[in-house]
Amino acid sequence: MKQEPESKEVSVAKNATKKNLIYYPLGTVGRDAVFCLINSYLLTFVLFTRPLNGAQVAAITGIMIAARIFDALNDPIMGNIIERTRSRYGKFKPWLLAGGLSTSVVIYLLFNVKLQGWSFVWFFGLMYFAFSITYTMSDISYWGMIPALGSDADARNQFTSRATLFAGIGSTLASILIPLFTTGSGAIGGSTSVAYGWIALVIAILAPLFILFTVCGVREHRESTDRSQKKKVSLTQTFKIILRNDQLVWVAVIFLIQQIGNGLVIGGIGSTYIYFTFGYDGGLYSLFTTVGMSATAFLMIFYPMISRRIHRKKLLGIMSVIAAAGYAMMLAAGVLPAMGDGSFWLLVTGYMLSNFGQYCFYLVMMISIMNTVEYNEYKFGVREEGIITSLRPFITKMGSALIVALTSATYLILGVTDYTNQISALEQECAQGLITEEQKLSQISGVIFGTAEGYAGVGRGKSLGLLIAMTVLPCVLMLVSFFLYRKKYKLDEEEYERICGELKKRE
Repeated sequence: MKQEPESKEVSVAKNATKKNLIYYPLGTVGRDAVFCLINSYLLTFVLFTRPLNGAQVAAITGIMIAARIFDALNDPIMGNIIERTRSRYGKFKPWLLAGGLSTSVVIYLLFNVKLQGWSFVWFFGLMYFAFSITYTMSDISYWGMIPALGSDADARNQFTSRATLFAGIGSTLASILIPLFTTGSGAIGGSTSVAYGWIALVIAILAPLFILFTVCGVREHRESTDRSQKKKVSLTQTFKIILRNDQLVWVAVIFLIQQIGNGLVIGGIGSTYIYFTFGYDGGLYSLFTTVGMSATAFLMIFYPMISRRIHRKKLLGIMSVIAAAGYAMMLAAGVLPAMGDGSFWLLVTGYMLSNFGQYCFYLVMMISIMNTVEYNEYKFGVREEGIITSLRPFITKMGSALIVALTSATYLILGVTDYTNQISALEQECAQGLITEEQKLSQISGVIFGTAEGYAGVGRGKSLGLLIAMTVLPCVLMLVSFFLYRKKYKLDEEEYERICGELKKRE
């Protein structure tokens, strides 16, 4: 049978999709390096470069929690603004570029200020709230663009997996290089505070350059995103749009629970535990994150193929078992008698398995949120892409606020700041030239292990407390989220295809 030639329109659409699959994911490499710097290392930067009393630590913790809650509440508002934006460049690109440029200014100032004490705390508060606003502009507009690039399940899986692949590249590179060049003997300039200033400058330059790939190279399907335009929606109506979509609400709750557990290791507890247990060496934490995140590259590349063969709920069951086994190995590394280097490698291997399972959960949640766009159109006649997709960063930021609260509470309960204050004081002395880098590292080793006169060292009980906080709690939260997803989320593969078929009939 003779095959019909492709129409010109189909050929153009395929070429546009191929081009989008190249340029869209590139845009997030720098953005996720920024997010990694702030989300994973800001609290570490503060504690290890500024001697702070209990009130100042509490104030900074309160600022971070309040700003992230404000940021999360601002996400639907930003989604609403994007939804109503009209420009020759579309509704996403202007905010993506503006947010990227302004975020770079903020992070440079935040990591290069020389203030101390309460002056630093107030400046930190101003910059952190500014970051909440500027990063939201680019984050909502970037991820909100996916439904405008393809509506069928396979295309959406491809865009999501590629975007998360390149996001993973950006965040993984940052996770590897930041501790390597800021902590221990490899610190740029011999000082952690100086090193963070240079790292922030490099990221601030690279992030907008990567965003230009998306801004200049991506073509949106405007006809699909603009077919149901409406009058301006108020803030109250925005939340009503979210709350009336029962599947969106359930997946948001499930995702929030999972994100809290998933972020505890990289939110600061993981690095602090490694420094207190194995030594003040950024290379150790870089190795931990490198091996731990390496397995996720498999999912980044092959998730579309896997998703076509294994249903999401079954896949999450498999990954939950793998992740739970990983957390058990991490806990065993700290509980079992000392095994020398074997203890560290058991910890690393366990993190690799747990991160593999958690990352698959993240990918499934991304798809699950985006699929509620068609569900919303099916039930209410409107897509509301900008508002619905704003829930992903909303959840991430609410989760990060709770992660900060849990991390800081863990530090205060275990008395971690008693040791970080001593380390930050030595870092400041080294930066001012009062002691050499060799003297600094020797005295910090004394603070941690009690090998020098006048230092008691970090006790085993404190290290074990940190380990429990980054293994047992995340595992429990992950399992709770998995069981809720199985019970409450109804948009499985068959139901989603049925809804998409119904929408095509309506057109």
